[in-house]
Amino acid sequence: MKPSELYGLVLAGGSSSRMGLDKGLLEYYQIPHREYLHQLLGGICSKVFLSLRDGQQSDSSAGIEYILDKNKHQGPFNGILSAHEAHPNVAWLVLACDLPFIIEATLKELIQNRNPDKDATAFRSKIGEPEPLACIWEPHGLEKATSFLAETNSRSPKRFLTNADVELIQPANDKVLLNVNTLDEFNAIQNGKDN
Repeated sequence: MKPSELYGLVLAGGSSSRMGLDKGLLEYYQIPHREYLHQLLGGICSKVFLSLRDGQQSDSSAGIEYILDKNKHQGPFNGILSAHEAHPNVAWLVLACDLPFIIEATLKELIQNRNPDKDATAFRSKIGEPEPLACIWEPHGLEKATSFLAETNSRSPKRFLTNADVELIQPANDKVLLNVNTLDEFNAIQNGKDN
């Protein structure tokens, strides 16, 4: 199967309730992290978008395209499937905005191992599960995810991928999948105490 064009999506529309402030606006590299991830994706994807909830547009830097969450789904699927609805014929390299250790080499590793015949290509976590928020979602996989949500009570992208046809890749460094959900975790990274 010929691979679909690859767009990038930074998921930044969540409520960040555990953090207490917008995780996408935290700075690890002197700019808001969602902009840092946007720049990384811009070097390897045809187009890149931020996934935002209504009301966040004013926080978006000029020139950065965004897709507003349509609120048809809950959790990360809200942003992922809103993007799919806007551009249904492309694959999406999706990144959560709370992954401070993602680097260009990580993304290239994912792209080089992409299998467009599968529903998705995902990194395998330390416990062997697919990581849905550092993942390439193929268009046909997102159609299946839409059906999955309609047929089940689950809203979990990980649960969908666990039951889907997924190309799993072991990342060169497990640390790239570390996500930061609390202010204590953010401060630990800022102080060099991350593991």
